[in-house]
Amino acid sequence: MTWFLVALIGPLLYAMTNHIDKHLLGKYFKEGGVGTLMLFSALLSVLLLPVVLVGEIIVHGHASVFSIGWGNTLALCVTGLLYALLVWSYLKALEEAEASVTIVFYQLVPVIGYILGYFILGETLSQMQLIAMGIIIFGTSIIAIEMDSTDGFKLRRRTAMYMTTAATCWALSSVIFKAVALEENVWVSLFWENAMLVIVGIFFFIFIPTYRKHFLSALKNNSAAILSLNVTNEVLYMTGNVIVSFAFLMAPISLVLLTESFQPIFVLAIGVFLTIFFPDLGSEKIEAKHMIQKIIAITITGIGTYLLLSA
Repeated sequence: MTWFLVALIGPLLYAMTNHIDKHLLGKYFKEGGVGTLMLFSALLSVLLLPVVLVGEIIVHGHASVFSIGWGNTLALCVTGLLYALLVWSYLKALEEAEASVTIVFYQLVPVIGYILGYFILGETLSQMQLIAMGIIIFGTSIIAIEMDSTDGFKLRRRTAMYMTTAATCWALSSVIFKAVALEENVWVSLFWENAMLVIVGIFFFIFIPTYRKHFLSALKNNSAAILSLNVTNEVLYMTGNVIVSFAFLMAPISLVLLTESFQPIFVLAIGVFLTIFFPDLGSEKIEAKHMIQKIIAITITGIGTYLLLSA
């Protein structure tokens, strides 16, 4: 139960960042938004590096981030590259769909994570846990079906393509991260993952002119608002990453990743709240047919969660 409560903090913080991302794309980054947010996310990761160093010194009495082997360093750099691809794919999907629709595709993460965890980490789950996982994924995936007034039901194919890529990157990077963290420690893994992300951001800034142009233009035209929102966004996301990283060591990786099933529920709840009370900050489809669909999905997810925790 402890691992579940710890891991659940991550999806809640991620849900907040999803709405901030959507707000930034819709209000400030209507042109070149993906590249601009990519650069902000990558470059602001530098803020976490000194925090990680201090954290390791406090916990372990020394900093060992520069004394790990080349193999583990390379593996963690790969997680940074996977994370960069994850962010790009997620932002491309978010340009086309509501946050609550986009995020539901992350339900693929625990499935992919289970497969990878089985082959790479030797982790196994009970039959009841597998059944519960299937119920939760089924329940939350219902939200991904678009109810169109003319065409009936349809799946957002481009959104599905981008988010399947993002989910695969998330699961694979999580497995690699845990494998190295078990051999080294969480602080080392966090440091090199984010260091590589900063390097990717610098590479994009130097070698992709359109990203650089839109990034500098956004800073020039809305510097105060953009910086405050992006710093807040990244602090929330980094905090979620740190908490989830420790949760990885408390339970099988597929179960920790399964808590991401609650992210669409958090995104939906926040979206409804913003639509009713602060429509300028966010909007959600709250008509009866859409809400019934989402409530059914949440109910099924709740049943799966009860089975998971009692297994």
